[in-house]
Amino acid sequence: MTADKAAPPGIDPSIPSVARVYDFMLGGKDNFESDRRVAEHALRITPDGPAAGQANRAFLRRVIRFLVTEAGIDQFLDIGSGLPTQGNVHEVATEHNPQAHVVYVDNDPIVLTHGRALLAAEGTATVIQGDVRTPQEILDHPEVHRFLDFDRPIGLLLFAILHHLGDEEDPRAVAAALIEAIPSGSYVAISHFRDPGERHPEASRKAREVERIFNESLGTGRWRTDEEILSFTDGLTLLEPGLVPVAEWRPDPDASAPKQTDTYHTFVGLLARKP
Repeated sequence: MTADKAAPPGIDPSIPSVARVYDFMLGGKDNFESDRRVAEHALRITPDGPAAGQANRAFLRRVIRFLVTEAGIDQFLDIGSGLPTQGNVHEVATEHNPQAHVVYVDNDPIVLTHGRALLAAEGTATVIQGDVRTPQEILDHPEVHRFLDFDRPIGLLLFAILHHLGDEEDPRAVAAALIEAIPSGSYVAISHFRDPGERHPEASRKAREVERIFNESLGTGRWRTDEEILSFTDGLTLLEPGLVPVAEWRPDPDASAPKQTDTYHTFVGLLARKP
C-alpha cells in the first residue's frame, strides 16, 4: 500500500502492524511507511528477512499438504494468519481436498477487510477478527463453529504468532487453552523466532538485536530457546524431524529453498499430534 493511499476506516497508518510488516517482508503492497520503517530497520541487521518470510510460507505449505494428504485432516484453524498472500492455507488444502474448511483469525482490521474480499466467492473458508491473547473468544466465535467440527480432528496453525506474545502474557497458557479445545488426533503446527544461544553465537547476537528493534517499534517480539518453544507442545507427540529451521522441515527434494543466512537458525518450526 503506497503512502499516498488512504487507510481503511479504523486503521491508523502511523502505527506499525505485525501483519503489515510481514506483508512488506513477503513483497506485498498492503503496508504503510510506519511498517516499512520497522522492517527496514530490522533488515539492516538481518538482510535476509524476506527469505525468512518466504521460508516460513514454504514450511506452511508443506505442513498443510502433509496434513491433508497423509494425516487426513480436512479442517484448519489458522490463528495470526496475516494478510492474504500466494499459497494461502485454503488454497493448498483445497488443492488436495476440495471439501477442506479453513477459519483464518487475525487481530488486524486490514486483514479482515482483505480476507473477506479474497474469500467472498469461497464456500469453505472464512476470516474472523480475533486475538490469540483471548483464545476463548476465538473458540466461542460462531463462525468458528459454523466452519469447523470440534468432534473431528483439526489442524491448529500457529505460524509466527506465539513469538509476538511476551512472557508476561503467558503464551504457554494460551497455547494450552487452544490445544485443550481440539480433539484427539488433531495436529498443532508452530513456527517461532529462536535464539540459538551458544550453538550459533553470531546468529544469537543478531536475534537479540532484532528483538530489541521489534519491541521498541512494534511493542512485541520474543526470540525463545528450543526448550521454551518445545514447552508449547507439552503432552503432544512431536513428528519427525522435530523442532528444526523451517527450511529443514521435510523439504521438497526438487524445490530450491529461499537463501537464508542470518535468520536460518533463528526461525524454526515443528508439527505435533494430540494423542
